[in-house]
Amino acid sequence: MILFYVLIFIVSCGLLFWSGSFLVGALMRMAKFLGWREFVVAFFVMAFAGSAPNLFVGISSALHKIPQLSFGEIVGGNVIDLTLAIALATLIAKGLPAKSRLVQGSSIFTIIIAILPILLILDGILSRGDGIILILVFFFYIFWLFSKKERFTKIYDVEKEIRKTDKDPLEDQNIYDKKNLKRRAAIIRKFKVFIKDLGKVILGVLCLLLSAEGIVSSASFFAENLNLPVALIGILIVGLGNALPEIYFAIASARKSQTWMILGNLMGSVIVPATLVLGTVALIYPIKIVDFSPFAIARLFLIISALFFIFFVKTDRKITKKEALILLGIYILFVICEILI
Repeated sequence: MILFYVLIFIVSCGLLFWSGSFLVGALMRMAKFLGWREFVVAFFVMAFAGSAPNLFVGISSALHKIPQLSFGEIVGGNVIDLTLAIALATLIAKGLPAKSRLVQGSSIFTIIIAILPILLILDGILSRGDGIILILVFFFYIFWLFSKKERFTKIYDVEKEIRKTDKDPLEDQNIYDKKNLKRRAAIIRKFKVFIKDLGKVILGVLCLLLSAEGIVSSASFFAENLNLPVALIGILIVGLGNALPEIYFAIASARKSQTWMILGNLMGSVIVPATLVLGTVALIYPIKIVDFSPFAIARLFLIISALFFIFFVKTDRKITKKEALILLGIYILFVICEILI
């Protein structure tokens, strides 16, 4: 029986990683079609795709009346995003610049939001009222992000070429008509790709649902039969499993020198689960924590990770390789403490 659930867990994690990666390509092309800035593309496209497993695991755990699993894996996932993921991406990119006002402002939101659920649950419960607060904080950040057009819009190279065709059409009407037809054909082709990608997103979401159910079921079995706290499984195992798509994308972006993508993805991967996902879970089934001991280490390291992250982003407005090694060391120490203490 144990081997059966181990197999379910491994297959579910594999399906979770595959479906997350599957969503990455489709959502990226959709975002480019919409003409969003890289940071916003990564925040909404990658972070939402990466947070989809958190959402489905959270909903499933709430329906199974073990929402502590969701709380644990989100806290653990946030520690991983702020340490391991950023460290690996920074080492590969040989430094991670964070000079823009958008990144600087979002970094402050990221840290406040990462710590907010920990503060709200100090009374032993993340109630439905707390869930509403978290969801409202999420929409407040979205409002801030879209309050200025220059924060989220960008003209991609393809669109620049299209707009060049608008120059002085009276000079040569025939040439203009041909270019106009080509432009319309290109837009139609891109729209068809957009619709196909939308279908892929729906398929990916269905796979996420299936994998999330498998992970919750197997995690519950391990907790009951191995006498392990559900929270610990969520923090170490499920949290790492759900963070794999973000880590994968951060590394891939670093190799392509897309540093804006890295920060948008990872900040979004902290903000979305800690507000929208936890808020939704709390609305379905309030999260009651009777024994805080499994969360003590995770809460401590989340605060430490958040403080180091904001310090590194604010000093010289970049994350260096040395600072990345410090973040990596924090993650390793976190895992050791969770296992031994």
